[in-house]
Amino acid sequence: MPSLSLINEEVPWLPLVTCTASFPAELFEIAISQLVHHPEYNSTLILRSETVAEITSEFPAEIPKLKGRRLISSTHRKLLARRPGRDASLEQYCSLYELEDSNQSPDTSSPDTLLLTPILVPGEALPYYHPAVSHLAFRYLQSDPATLRIEVIPLPNTPTDLNARLYRTCLALLDTLDRYGWGALTNYKKRVMHDCLVNREPYQDLYLIMRERHKHLVDTWQEVTDPLKHVFEDIGIATYLMLFWKNTFFADSEHTLKTDANEPWRAWPRPPGGFLDFGCGNGLLTHILTQEGYVGRGIDVRARTSWLHYPQSTQDNLQVHAFDPTSTSSDPYFQPGVFIIGNHADELTPWVPVVSTLYNASGYINIPCCAWTFDAKFERSTTPMFPVPSPNFADTLNLGGEGG
Repeated sequence: MPSLSLINEEVPWLPLVTCTASFPAELFEIAISQLVHHPEYNSTLILRSETVAEITSEFPAEIPKLKGRRLISSTHRKLLARRPGRDASLEQYCSLYELEDSNQSPDTSSPDTLLLTPILVPGEALPYYHPAVSHLAFRYLQSDPATLRIEVIPLPNTPTDLNARLYRTCLALLDTLDRYGWGALTNYKKRVMHDCLVNREPYQDLYLIMRERHKHLVDTWQEVTDPLKHVFEDIGIATYLMLFWKNTFFADSEHTLKTDANEPWRAWPRPPGGFLDFGCGNGLLTHILTQEGYVGRGIDVRARTSWLHYPQSTQDNLQVHAFDPTSTSSDPYFQPGVFIIGNHADELTPWVPVVSTLYNASGYINIPCCAWTFDAKFERSTTPMFPVPSPNFADTLNLGGEGG
């Protein structure tokens, strides 16, 4: 099968990787759509893509014309970098083509080629996460057997051998496309739904801001635990809570008047009774939230080394307090309307939903680390919870079939 060819340009295309297609041509457009709208699944350096425009007519001159193929549609997208301080964003045309002799209408078109074309101003360099190519094409070749192929026009002096980064990138892209097509063929459905309470896009945007504001805590970490894990994990939890509270509660006039374009979250809705970091440990989550203008406290049965190294405004909100679930007296830290946070709270974990109900909390979030119970510490055991009496136990149940 011959390689692609640009009209009015004699630039050679390089077929780089090929594999047998595991799905029919009718599913090519569905499979390729995943690649267009979710490039982050194939590169950890990409945050996500945003669609700038869907073009079906009056195509921009920058979109290439291919010999023997008709341009059907093009998605103008913007790739956002996960580390915007290091990598720039990039706009790109993702254009679908079909054979020119096809008599089908646009509504029933059968595309067999997707062409990715980066949009660059003269002198501008491609970001690191983008392959060193001026064009990259995904093709479905209806040969015997049907074949998937990636063809590229590499930038000058770009290595294309088997050990080159371009080859490895294209190999990963081809594998992803094949998996997407196979998933469409087998009617794959996600078993778990994500981003139900907080949308992904605002979370990603706010997390990038919070990460820049608090990443310095890694360098001043006082505990023996891994700072990279704890700091960025708690930044992520704080980001989630800020957006969850924004979507859950109502803004009062006091915070609405504090609107700041640079820090809009200071005017966002928040729990009416503040927050309580129940079993706050190192106090990092309490520190991040209070520094961003949220009212709340963290309590734990003992102080940590980190507490004395936070600013005084944070120290004032970290308290040593032993929670007694058997006490009948009121607890001063559980005020009506408080939002209770159980962030790896160990033995307090099973009590979080209980105390939230007993003290009329406005809500709670529970992030467990181990299977603690109300009356015992977690113990790791190799003994199964429900031991089978004998190897042939299932046969004695007369279940029929294979006994399953």
